Parts: sequence; C-alpha cells; structure tokens
Amino acid sequence: MTTAPATAATTLLTPAEAAARSGFSLDTLRYYERIGLLAGIGRATSGHRRFTSDDLAWLGILRCLRDTGMPIADLREYAELAREQGPASLAARLDLLERHDSAVTDRITALRAQQEHLRAKIAYYRGELARGTESGS
Repeated sequence: MTTAPATAATTLLTPAEAAARSGFSLDTLRYYERIGLLAGIGRATSGHRRFTSDDLAWLGILRCLRDTGMPIADLREYAELAREQGPASLAARLDLLERHDSAVTDRITALRAQQEHLRAKIAYYRGELARGTESGS
C-alpha cells in the first residue's frame, strides 16, 4: 500500500513489472485494486499505474496469505484493518492471522494423512510389481 508520495529515489514499476515481481497476474492486480486489497496505487503523469517498493512489500504479504489459502473475504478484512485502523487494529490483525495459521495447520495435518495413504498405496504397488503380479487396486 502506498503511504507516501514517490520521491526521485523511488523506483516506480509498471503494472507488468509489478506482476512479474509479485507473481500475480495483471488481471489479479487489477482485481485486487478494484476490491480494495491494493489502495493508493500511484499514477504516472500519463495516468498509468505505478507501483512502489511499499506496494511490492504489501503484495508479498498478500501472496503469502493467498498461497496459504486465506479467503478473499479475510484478505479484505486484513487490508481494511491495516489501512483504516492502523496500530489500533494490531490485536484484530493478530487474531485474524492466528485463526488463519490454525486453519493452515489443520490443512497440513490433513495433507500429511493423505500423503501417508498415498505412500502406503505406492508401497503396495511396488510390492506387487516386485512379486510380478498386476492384481490389486
């Protein structure tokens, strides 16, 4: 989120450059701006959007949260708390992140159990192949 005007020393990135660096598509950047996850994106004199290092840092947070499965509604809540309430929302942001961390832990636990089932099936098939049979499912 851009919090200060760009200075001459600030590197400004085009949307394509910001997309490449953040790993988000241009469409996702536009969508995030439209729904309020990206606010205050600066503009060049031509009117084209320009992203700052602060914007990229914010996109890094969003990338982490999305990659760990945070729903858009929670992302929007987090962004609103950070942007509109600032330090007064630290406890609320902490609560949101702790709930998300718990959900991530639950998903990892479920994935590990599924992986064990998968590995057991792999071991079974390897054993069958070693015995020279093709039966089993």
